Order: sequence, then structure tokens, then C-alpha cells
Amino acid sequence: MISLTDLTKYYGSTRALRIPSLTIEDSRIVGLLGENGAGKTTLLKALTGVTAYGGQIRIDGCTPREKYAEMAFITEEGSWFGFMTPAAFGDFLADFFPHFLSARYKTLLEFFELPEHTPIRTFSKGQQAKLEVAAGFSKGAKYIFMDEPFLGKDIFTRRDFLKLMASSLHGEETILLSTHQVEEIERFLDEAIILHRGEVVSQQGLDEIHAQGLSLVERMQQATGYDPERYQKFTF
Repeated sequence: MISLTDLTKYYGSTRALRIPSLTIEDSRIVGLLGENGAGKTTLLKALTGVTAYGGQIRIDGCTPREKYAEMAFITEEGSWFGFMTPAAFGDFLADFFPHFLSARYKTLLEFFELPEHTPIRTFSKGQQAKLEVAAGFSKGAKYIFMDEPFLGKDIFTRRDFLKLMASSLHGEETILLSTHQVEEIERFLDEAIILHRGEVVSQQGLDEIHAQGLSLVERMQQATGYDPERYQKFTF
């Protein structure tokens, strides 16, 4: 279980996060949603121990640094080394992560049609994003955090990846997924956490949202106070 208490994050005098309390149960696929600048990436970086923060984060009762070996952070920034090939990067990860699944990694490289022995620095941004996904899903992690994992992927690759993600999980992983591709991921989520200006404005199960007669996009609009008719107030 992930629990946050009095979590805050400032960049200079600007507050990026203020979350008094938040709990995420195990074995859930959770969407972390909100506008640009809502605090999604900052929250993921805090959960993985990549950035300093105020307050307390506990993952199974431990700090993020203590649980690092059980985490995978799939980020648009990439965790690979450009001078390596995917094969060499896989060997590196196998040495670093005790539960690394080499066979799954090779299968994902094949699925994404990534050449094993070509330097990663020569890849397109889309290929590098696919490599990041392949590596993240092969670490044997209990907690998988994803920050815009669909960046640089065409619609067919995104659909294939979602199917692959759903079919490859063992049911014990907890996934926290930040993305703007809300409509595409809606049917894969168990729960949605909506951030607005660094605060959690909604945490609901998808069944509850649908029972209210709302789509996930409509619930986001409602929770963040977005006015779809706002443009009519302006003359261009």
C-alpha cells in the first residue's frame, strides 16, 4: 500500500504539491490525471525518491529509497544510456535489478521491433520511448510508475501496448499511470486520481464514476472546474 501524509513540494517559492492525505491500495491500475502543471510528474518523482519533498511517503511501510528495487519508473525522459545497445542495457538492468526478467525484455524488444545491437542514441524518440517501456515492464517490479508512456507512439502502438500491459500483469502489481490519453486508457483503469494545481481534487473508482453517468473526461472537467464554453467569452 502507498500512503502519503502532509506531502508538499516547492520549487523556490512556488508550491507544486500539497496533499494532506492519500492512500493507494495494492494491485490497482490507477490513472494520475490533470492538466499540464497539475503536479503529476512531480508526484511520481516524489514516490520514486527522485526528488526531495516535505511530509511522509510510505510504500509498504518503507520509504521510497528503501523500496527502490521493487519499483519501475517509466518516464518520457528515459533511463537508458545512449552509448549502449538494447542488449547491453538489458545486461546492465539484470545486474542492477534482482528480479529482472530477461526473457520478457527480449520479447518486448521483438514486439516493439527494436534492434538489439544498435546504439540507443541512434533511435528515434518513439523507439527510445518503446525501449523505456520494455525495460520498465521487465524489472519484475511490484510498483510501476509511468509518466506519459505513450509519448512518441502512434495510435496502433498505443493500443497494442495497452493490451500487452493488461495481459502481462500478474495481478499483484500496482500501476500508477500519468497520461493525457484519457479516453484510450479509461477502460483499463480501476481508479482515477485527479490533480488540480498540486492538490488531489478527486479519487474515485471507475465503476463509481460510470455509475454517476459520467465518462472519465467529464469527471475531470467537473473536478477541475473546467468550462468547455469558456472560449465563447473571448473575441479573437
